[in-house]
Amino acid sequence: MPTLKIAYYVLEKKIRHIAIAGNIGAGKTTLSEKLSNHYGWEVQYEDTTHNPYLSDFYNDMQRWSFNLQIYFLNSRYRQILEIQEGQKTIVQDRTIYEDAHIFAPNLHEMGLMTKRDFENYLDLFKIMVAQVKGPDLLIYLKASIPTLVDHIQNRGRDYEGNMSLDYLKRLNEKYDRWIDNYTEGRLLIIDADSNDFVNNPEDLGKIISGVDSELYGLF
Repeated sequence: MPTLKIAYYVLEKKIRHIAIAGNIGAGKTTLSEKLSNHYGWEVQYEDTTHNPYLSDFYNDMQRWSFNLQIYFLNSRYRQILEIQEGQKTIVQDRTIYEDAHIFAPNLHEMGLMTKRDFENYLDLFKIMVAQVKGPDLLIYLKASIPTLVDHIQNRGRDYEGNMSLDYLKRLNEKYDRWIDNYTEGRLLIIDADSNDFVNNPEDLGKIISGVDSELYGLF
């Protein structure tokens, strides 16, 4: 038994970075906070409150797409550096990979980001990710369009009012392809349609058991 405790402690000490991925409105921030409360982890939030480009982007995507993506790329890269240089376990609300594999390619394919800007963005992304490690665990919140729309409407952010269903659908398709080919580390997929971790303690408990299993092999 003492050997088991020591092994558990050593493994636990290595856990630094839990990342939550998912489409707009999937519930990333809420789940980050639930896990933070349960495990005592800290949360690194996606910068939407003080983001100087977000509102402009939703009003004119073509004009502000490159600026917005560069801002997010820089913000998340700084977060990862802080996580890897620190001693605490951090839950990151959205990952640096989603910018490059979902949002920027989608904007380029929709004609909202030029080929020149997209290639410049990808070059910078490749340089950044070559200098950092993937998360210890990636949790993907998989949600259907009705669930995303319901969550977006309930939180009532003005700048999200112009978002189209086609935009959300295209993002969902790219998320599924990215997750199917994810190789950066351990992965836990959660069905956000059938797991109401906000209002149902049992659903939250199932998610926590899944996290424990992936990180510590306890269940």
